[in-house]
Amino acid sequence: MTEIDRIVAANAEQPAPPVLPTPPSRKLAIVTCMDSRIDVFGAFGLQLGEAHVIRNAGGLPTDDVLRSLAISQRALGTREIAVIHHTRCGMEGLNDAEFRAQLSAETGITPPWDVPGFSDVLAQAARSAEVVRSCPWIPHRDVVRGFVLDVETGRLTEAG
Repeated sequence: MTEIDRIVAANAEQPAPPVLPTPPSRKLAIVTCMDSRIDVFGAFGLQLGEAHVIRNAGGLPTDDVLRSLAISQRALGTREIAVIHHTRCGMEGLNDAEFRAQLSAETGITPPWDVPGFSDVLAQAARSAEVVRSCPWIPHRDVVRGFVLDVETGRLTEAG
């Protein structure tokens, strides 16, 4: 049995979720990393239906994340954005040029996307929040804050 078979079987045993409105009730969007150690709802005291959660490698505000935030605000009513990076991230120390060169060498195709690693997670969280604040397609940028989640303590530190 594959892991996908296991999740399909587990899903069949789950009760139906509650029917909730599409817009998040707390008008909050969270951008964070795809890291499997981060339980976004549990770590931040959230329930289903309260926040949009947008995840990718590193929790970085890529074009696709900015697109999702624009939709979140313009079509679904969010007003605040938390950008949450974390300690011991796989993107920390990743060399974009080397990674892309490796993919190109293995496949003969250079990826059209960047893989921007970073060395200082707190500084990166501050930069990421600033990228979101400067995006003209996101209308509500006055409450955009960057944080780092310590995966060992579960506590947030606000970035500059």
